[in-house]
Amino acid sequence: MDDQNKNLILATALSFGVILAWFLLFPPPDAPPEDPNATDRTASAPADVATAPTTAPEAQTGTPGAGAATETTGADAPRIAIETPRLSGSISLQGGRLDTLALKDYRDEPDENAPIVELLRPAGTPNAYYALYGWAPGQGLSLEQVPGANTMWELAEGDTLSPGNPVTLTWTNDAGLTFTRRIAVDEDYMFSVTQQVTNDGTGTVSLAPYGIVARHGEPENLKNFFILHEGVIAMADGTLSEIDYDDVADLEIDPAEGARAEVIRVSQDGWIGFTDHYWMTTLIPPGGAAFKAAAKYDDRRDIYQTEAVLPTRTLAPGESTEASTQLFAGAKEWETIRDYQRAGVDRFIDSIDWGWFFFLTKPIFWLLHEINQIIGNMGWAIIGLTLFIKALLLPLAYKSYVSMAKMKELQPEMEKIKERTGDDRQRFQQEMMELYKKERVNPASGCLPILLQIPIFFSLYKVIFVTIELRHAPWFGPFNDLSAPDPTSIMNLFGLMPWDAPPPESILALIFIGILPIILGVSMWLQQKLNPAPTDPTQQMIFAWMPWVFMFMLGSFASGLVLYWIANNVITFAQQYAIMRSQGYKPDVLGNILSSFRRKAKTESK
Repeated sequence: MDDQNKNLILATALSFGVILAWFLLFPPPDAPPEDPNATDRTASAPADVATAPTTAPEAQTGTPGAGAATETTGADAPRIAIETPRLSGSISLQGGRLDTLALKDYRDEPDENAPIVELLRPAGTPNAYYALYGWAPGQGLSLEQVPGANTMWELAEGDTLSPGNPVTLTWTNDAGLTFTRRIAVDEDYMFSVTQQVTNDGTGTVSLAPYGIVARHGEPENLKNFFILHEGVIAMADGTLSEIDYDDVADLEIDPAEGARAEVIRVSQDGWIGFTDHYWMTTLIPPGGAAFKAAAKYDDRRDIYQTEAVLPTRTLAPGESTEASTQLFAGAKEWETIRDYQRAGVDRFIDSIDWGWFFFLTKPIFWLLHEINQIIGNMGWAIIGLTLFIKALLLPLAYKSYVSMAKMKELQPEMEKIKERTGDDRQRFQQEMMELYKKERVNPASGCLPILLQIPIFFSLYKVIFVTIELRHAPWFGPFNDLSAPDPTSIMNLFGLMPWDAPPPESILALIFIGILPIILGVSMWLQQKLNPAPTDPTQQMIFAWMPWVFMFMLGSFASGLVLYWIANNVITFAQQYAIMRSQGYKPDVLGNILSSFRRKAKTESK
């Protein structure tokens, strides 16, 4: 391998290290503090609930409001229980808000006694997060004549919302319009909301059905990490949009919406909502229907919201109309979301953040998922995935390792050329190229497998970091969460004692690393001993330090990723050792280690 290719590998590795270290030490800044002197554009809206669309899209826009609103948290309002195999929660009759929801299959910590994950919370509580529905008034109607965020509904049918047992709410205004809302839920995370209105009055009216997902403030566990999108996510006619919370807060004020807003016109298929690391709440209008999707931010009340507003309906006396939409509120499980996509939700699988290398992350996750289905343990599945990838790249790796074996055999000749040419770099390069040509060695052939590993590594890192299937996935012993850093440390005798290791955000975690990063460093160091040593002393020093730099740098990474890298190094070492021996070269790993120590001692003595 000549100096140019070694420099390429070195530059790639160091660049990778610098980027990762930068984002670990200097994460993106938090959103700027709210300006207490900002103009109040929502003075007429209740302080505790989201701002509903005040008029139908085709009508003149009025002052933002929330229907027949009174300023109340609704804590004492009657509720309808939600009980499914995977969900528990309730619907408030005040506004018909779906505002309490917990995920039975997931807990805050990898402990069976830990609290289950809360997804939705009612207004008036910290980090309120909820969904509400209604009708935006058009011609012939005022805000008080349509149901809004604080309208008191009556329960007309059902007592507990569960699969196969929908509930129906009703409300009648003073103009003879009767509003009905039927809510159903399936076995997983999909709610179906059918809104109906019947005009028993004497005049023609127009109105538009809408759905809102509102979030008070940013999530309390916001990661703010460059590899993960959290915030608004929308699909509009096959185009995916992702808007971070700080970008939503920086949107320009839209006069038509009365708030900071970005409006997306969807002609056929789409959805919009909020995505977290592992959870998502998404409004899904019917397929083939046009609608207006909007992301908004109310900076006076610190409320983020997403809207889906369907086209305006006009009702003459005696007529009725209805609109059905879906609401996904749950975990971003690959199988579950894939099934909803197959059922008609356009490109719903893209709600998982696959990243730039989606053409690699999707098949890598699929393969990891299938291996896990067979083995039943995600840690061993990662090792199985590594074996498959290494087998797939073996034909290419074979040429690389054969070239490295020949390069090892030429090491004495290369040292002689170096001594003979001295500081004459041009002559050194010419004689080296003549030697390569004479021995039919291609030094560049060893670089391609290394370069191919970089996008695979990033893709697997993405898969391990963003997919919920790795969350709290155990391996064995103390490794009970492969999406979290190694829980072992010298401070708990590498998992032998029932004490916690230093938390990842602690400076001690950078020093007292776990057993997996240590094994990683050793495996990288051993693998180096099979490769030709650089002829340049500076490069020798950098390559010698690289395993230990990576060992500490990856100490705070997900243990599943470190496990992959260890497995990759061990398999690479075994493949390279076997191929080198098949070419007549017998690697003396122990001898190389002793020689490196002797060279180091000799250098220090000088």
